[in-house]
Amino acid sequence: MSDLVFEEGMKSLELYERAKKVIPGGVNSPVRAYDPYPFFVRKGKGSRIYDVDGREYIDYVMGYGALFFGHAPSMLVEKLRKIVEDGVLYGAPTEEEVLLAERIREFYPSIEMVRLANSGLEATMHAVRLARGYTGRRKIIKFEGCFHGSHDSLLVKAGSGALTFGVPSSSGVLEELAKHTLVSRFNDVELTEKIVKENRDDLAAIIVEPVAVNVGLVKPKIDFLKALREFADYSGAVLIFDEIVTGFRLSPGGAQQYYGVKADLTTLGKALGGGLPISAFGGIEEIMKNVAPTGKVYVSGTYSGNPISTKAALTVLDYIKENPAIYAEMKWKVEKICKSIREIASDKSLKTTVNYIESMFQIFFTDGEVLCYDDVKKSDIELFKQYFQGMLKNNVFIPPSQFETCFLSTAHRDEDIELTINAIESSLSQIKR
Repeated sequence: MSDLVFEEGMKSLELYERAKKVIPGGVNSPVRAYDPYPFFVRKGKGSRIYDVDGREYIDYVMGYGALFFGHAPSMLVEKLRKIVEDGVLYGAPTEEEVLLAERIREFYPSIEMVRLANSGLEATMHAVRLARGYTGRRKIIKFEGCFHGSHDSLLVKAGSGALTFGVPSSSGVLEELAKHTLVSRFNDVELTEKIVKENRDDLAAIIVEPVAVNVGLVKPKIDFLKALREFADYSGAVLIFDEIVTGFRLSPGGAQQYYGVKADLTTLGKALGGGLPISAFGGIEEIMKNVAPTGKVYVSGTYSGNPISTKAALTVLDYIKENPAIYAEMKWKVEKICKSIREIASDKSLKTTVNYIESMFQIFFTDGEVLCYDDVKKSDIELFKQYFQGMLKNNVFIPPSQFETCFLSTAHRDEDIELTINAIESSLSQIKR
């Protein structure tokens, strides 16, 4: 890899200064901003990305989980070259939309009908609206630390004291809307049960990331997801699994196959498109038939089911179906990385906790278990920033925030893993406490 150092990234610095004049904060998503400035990407191939200053990085951001097969996988590149020649948007249905819906249903038995959209935000927004339209109720329960897109119904956080009162976590979100979003604690069955019972008659939905991947990485306790299924049945609320990230990544059938718990509605995205913008929400027919034009819950989108993303998604699902061994291979590589982190941190007398599941992992600079957002907040953020900068200088790109997750892809090779472990050793050795 290149011997250039990060501080020599003058082209990235120049672009960042220009970007700040025309783009708020110089970036089109807040998570892309970090000190002293982000590098700007020129291209990506396989497990690597290359910046405009000539540096090469092993990538563990992987489009925040979307690049299940790495950058520019040949199977997709070849398909996309042919697709664009036939047109990129029709404003009319295609056969591939039907095929994709049928294929998703094969992977997810809980999904009897499905509607395509373009982003995770759209899918979760539509799912919540559908749950409210189907039940005729107003309130929803979400979990602190789980992120379901930046739309008003879910862009809330807990207030002081008990976590049951949703308040806006962004200017522009109306308090009168946010008050209908109740916030519980991830993995806290007792608190969630209390909230469900107190709001049973007006509870439209319980929405959860089955694995909380937008707060670092927090796995569910063995009884948590099953309890949510029971609470939804008890209250008549719709159970929504937000599998934008875990869908097709934990297993071919996502978290529902992995944990053996079925949702009423499911949102999918990220890995589904292999890097192309596409999402979906689906579930049991009784609920889905309420979507327009057959029902009164209006959902639409000019680009929904666009031929490029739809054909890419079909290619992705075909590959997953034909290559089931990819999951075990990625899991083995993640386990090797995480074992090394623990050993190196122990040798350096650094208090760390490493959470991982299948092809995802994250390090927390804390000495206790990380089972909910409160545990994540106890982590030393300053140490993580040092760790991030150290990895970057060692040509390894991880998410710049403690509250994100590292992702492996099928493109990561054994050589990448060894180089990553060396970078971890160097980065942890340079941390100043």
